[in-house]
Amino acid sequence: MDMAKTRTVAGAGTIATAALVALFGNQPFTEWVDRRALDTPDTAWEFFLRTLTWPRWAFGPADNSSEAMRRLLADDLRAILLIAFVALILAWVSKAVTGGAGGFLLGWSAVIFASALAAFLTSFIISNPSLLGALQVAGAGSAYGLFTGWIVGAVTAGAKGAGS
Repeated sequence: MDMAKTRTVAGAGTIATAALVALFGNQPFTEWVDRRALDTPDTAWEFFLRTLTWPRWAFGPADNSSEAMRRLLADDLRAILLIAFVALILAWVSKAVTGGAGGFLLGWSAVIFASALAAFLTSFIISNPSLLGALQVAGAGSAYGLFTGWIVGAVTAGAKGAGS
């Protein structure tokens, strides 16, 4: 498999991840989901919507307290690291992908690993960080990857080079 094809798989997965973060992690969408979750009982759809909003990002905090600024920094950095780690994983491993199913599993697993790692690393920015807290946040990150990574997997499976 040549380098152009592997870049195509990595590029497609990175763009799909960036689109997920941009579309569903932005402040207006996350606030809408938060309000909606209060109005309706727990359903599978509500669970999926809340999961989509996990890598939240915003341009500014609601208040200027130190805690709010740390949370904003952690959330924004987590969203950026998620995209960067997916790009790194896909660029590194996509050379070994030989089929559409392999591309699907690669894209999906890349999001699981990247979201867990991004969550773990950024958990030390917030107040009173702990190893236990970092592990718990990494678990939430991996849940994001598990329930939304299939979208990236579908994109990478269909990318040029994933099926050849």
